[in-house]
Amino acid sequence: MWPVNRYGIVSRAAALDAEIPERRITEAVRSGELQVVGRGQYLPGVVLSESAQPTALLYRKRCIAAATGPGRLVLSHDSAAAVHGLELLYPDTVHVHLTNGLSGGGYTRARRIVHPGILSDDEVVEIDGVLVTSLERTVVDVALASSRFAQSLTVLDGGLAHGLTDDSLQGAFSTPRRGVSLARRALRFADGRSESPGESWSRAQMIEDDLRLPDLQVEYQLRSGRTARCDFGVRDVFVAEFDGLVKYRRDMRDGEDPEDVVIREKIREDELRDLGLDVARWIWSDLTAHRVTSIVRAHYSRLGIDI
Repeated sequence: MWPVNRYGIVSRAAALDAEIPERRITEAVRSGELQVVGRGQYLPGVVLSESAQPTALLYRKRCIAAATGPGRLVLSHDSAAAVHGLELLYPDTVHVHLTNGLSGGGYTRARRIVHPGILSDDEVVEIDGVLVTSLERTVVDVALASSRFAQSLTVLDGGLAHGLTDDSLQGAFSTPRRGVSLARRALRFADGRSESPGESWSRAQMIEDDLRLPDLQVEYQLRSGRTARCDFGVRDVFVAEFDGLVKYRRDMRDGEDPEDVVIREKIREDELRDLGLDVARWIWSDLTAHRVTSIVRAHYSRLGIDI
């Protein structure tokens, strides 16, 4: 049993204090039993094997390891988003992002980016002993750094879902600076009801193609007595859903296989059709191929929905 700290991280010093030989630590790292998250800091590999999102978990642990090391550094940008639980569309899981609190002095290394930037007292918060930029500062930083509309929309959707207000974000983007035009445009369409990066990216593609936007999280009572909540809907004639792998894992019940979720979803879809609804679905590969707009447009055309 490896000695882990409050963050589930094993330090080399703690392992040695527990009389675990240096050779055993080295062998564990080589075999993957321990994953390196920082200098002399490791994450038990079994934790990753049991996670639905191992890449995101490993990155979060790397960020925590950096922030709890010498100097009490402040995580920011993608790293702060990871600690806040904000899902990004294009997360940088290579670099740990930090902000130095100064007007200059930023630098980039192979695994670390230090951003220059003054941080006021209310722009730094502590989460479980880890210093990070506040939720609002984090959302603003990521939105301003985004070169893609979809990424900016995703983080703003997430910020609103986590309790930020449209007014506060508008104020944060009131000053002209690099990236603010894209962020302001994304904010006009941001909606805290969006529940995943896939849903945000779906809307981003519709927005960029000037397609009529559906309502979000529409609900219908099914004949089985269940309530079906659909990601998108228009005028009680059309509903659509983004089927992400995380959603399927989330909906799995104890003892179920993925096939059980698929069967349950098929029954649910049939019940929606029984209500007279036209149903569309798409998956991540449709997003990456930018097929969402053509899928929705085809349904709109068949139903006579104005584009």
